Amino acid sequence: MTPTLTLESVLPALPEIYLAIAVCVVLLVDVFAGRAATRVTPTLTLLVLALGAGLLLTFAQVPSTVELFSGMYVTDPLANLLKLLAMLFVAVSLLYSRHYLETRGLLKGEYYVLVLTALLGIFVMISAGSLLTMYIGVELLALSLYALVAFDRDNGVAAESAMKYFVLGAIASGCLLYGMSLVYGLGGSLLFSELAVALQGPASLGLIMGVVFLVVGVAFKFGAVPFHMWVPDVYHGAPSSVTLFVATAPKIASFALAFRLLAGGLEGISETWTQMLAIVAVLSTVVGNVVAIAQTNLKRMLAYSAVGNVGFILLGFVAGTEQGYEAALYYTIAYVIMTLGSFGVILLAIAVKIFGTNIQNFGR
Repeated sequence: MTPTLTLESVLPALPEIYLAIAVCVVLLVDVFAGRAATRVTPTLTLLVLALGAGLLLTFAQVPSTVELFSGMYVTDPLANLLKLLAMLFVAVSLLYSRHYLETRGLLKGEYYVLVLTALLGIFVMISAGSLLTMYIGVELLALSLYALVAFDRDNGVAAESAMKYFVLGAIASGCLLYGMSLVYGLGGSLLFSELAVALQGPASLGLIMGVVFLVVGVAFKFGAVPFHMWVPDVYHGAPSSVTLFVATAPKIASFALAFRLLAGGLEGISETWTQMLAIVAVLSTVVGNVVAIAQTNLKRMLAYSAVGNVGFILLGFVAGTEQGYEAALYYTIAYVIMTLGSFGVILLAIAVKIFGTNIQNFGR
């Protein structure tokens, strides 16, 4: 029998439920606020994030792993930590971005709705307990980012970056979905917990093919070599406020994707995907750091720096141990905080016209 859902039983999923309702509320308030929307919507969005953090800390805390909706939704202390960090990083990025958006005529309600929708996608990925839930989260985040990159409709460079991101993202999503279908067919289940039990020992040829496509999808979402070519284009072409957002909170989602999918669902065949990730990690570390030296644009330099740092994050997963995953999480958090500071300084410097994004103009 299917267990009856009660208010108490769904409290662990309160962050996602609350955020989905909040997105609709912010959208409606922005529509009916009229001219006051430019003042009301940004403030309301920050209040939504603050209230969401309070609800998460008050009502959604769990001492151990809890599964809901037939195992498709999973929450645990790690998930709560990642969601809290995601809300914090989004709030800081919005605070940095407000003046930039206002001076360029981009301070519109749609921007904040898209950011909250992307955050909802991050939440879904963090608590995904099945291949289906994970893919829904991936697409929800990706579609929001595509729209944000192209948010400055009068900027041809931004539109070009968004089109490149969309096309490459669609290919990566197709690879991820194809890999999921192979793993589902051979594992006999969509749930990560059941796949971890069913997929043990030496991997068959079909399963290896499925894992290859999954690793391609994970590497693309991280922006790892050789699936990194969208990173410098998007970082450079998107409005700087969007670049700040793309470079920070989605990295938490990428970590959740690798942790839930590879370290969780494919734990029994870790020797297969760790060998693939090892190559990707080493290439990312070398290429990212070397190519960053030759850049003349701060945003492109930070883009290749992101590629290099992703290599270090993936090295934690290559270890295939609990200590390795902990190290990857610690590095991810430290990297996101560093990136918030870096792009925050760029936004503030642009606002007071100290320098642009070209390194030659630094200090002028």
